[in-house]
Amino acid sequence: MQILHSNIIGQGDPILILHGFLGMLDNWKSIGTKYAEEGFEVHLIDQRNHGKSFHSEQFNYDVMAADLNHYMVYHKLPNAIILGHSMGGKTAMLFACKHPEMVKKLLVADIAPKFYPPHHQDIINGLNAIQIHDISSRQEADEQLAKYLKQTGVRQFLLKNLYWVEKGVLGFRFNLEVLSERMDEVGENIGTTDSYSGPTLFLRGDKSEYITDADLTEIKNHFSRATLVTISNAGHWLHAENPKQFLAKSIPFIKE
Repeated sequence: MQILHSNIIGQGDPILILHGFLGMLDNWKSIGTKYAEEGFEVHLIDQRNHGKSFHSEQFNYDVMAADLNHYMVYHKLPNAIILGHSMGGKTAMLFACKHPEMVKKLLVADIAPKFYPPHHQDIINGLNAIQIHDISSRQEADEQLAKYLKQTGVRQFLLKNLYWVEKGVLGFRFNLEVLSERMDEVGENIGTTDSYSGPTLFLRGDKSEYITDADLTEIKNHFSRATLVTISNAGHWLHAENPKQFLAKSIPFIKE
C-alpha cells in the first residue's frame, strides 16, 4: 500500500491539509506554519498524482478519500481536524462523511458539495502544449504557457510543479497524462445521501463564484452544523490572496 507524501510541522492535535487540483503541499506551507505556531501538528499532504506523492491510473474522490484513511492509519492518527481546498475540499468532505469518527472538525475552502462542469480545459491544454523535453528553464515554460493562459499568477502557481528530473531535464511533479484524462472527476460531487454532523466551517472568497448563497441549503443538507464565512479581497485561492483574514477566520474555529 502506498502512503501519501507529506511534510509534518509542529506539535499538538493533528491538522491535515489537502491542496487543490494541480497544486501541492507547498501551497499551504505559510498557513500550515501559522497553525503549527498555534500549537498544532500540521500535516501538509500531497494527494495522489500531485507533488511528491505516488502516480496512479486511478483518480477519483473515492480513492483519494481512501488514501487519506490509509495515511491516518499509517501515522496512527485516530482522528484529526481536516482542511481541504477546492479538489482537496471535496476529498475532505467525502472522507468526513465516510469516516466521521476520524474527523474532529472539517474546514472546506472555496468549494461546495455540488457538481461543477469541467472548467480546467484551457489549463490542461496549455500544460500539454509545453515542449517539456525541449525547454531548459521555467522562463521558457512560462512563455509557452502564456499563449494559453494570460493570468501571470495562475501560470506561476502551475509552474511551481516544474523540477529537475536530472541534470538538463525538466519534468512536472503532477501526473499530467492521467490528470488530463481524468479531469472531469474533479467536478464530481459527493454522494447525495452523504452527511457529516461534526463542526464544519466553509470559507469562500468574495470574488469567487465557487460557493454562492444558493449553495447554503445543499451545504446544510450534507453538513448540518456548517457555518459559511466570506474572505474579503480574495478569489478562489483565498488562503494565498488574503492569508491574514483566512487565519483570523479559521484559527478560532480550530481552537474552540
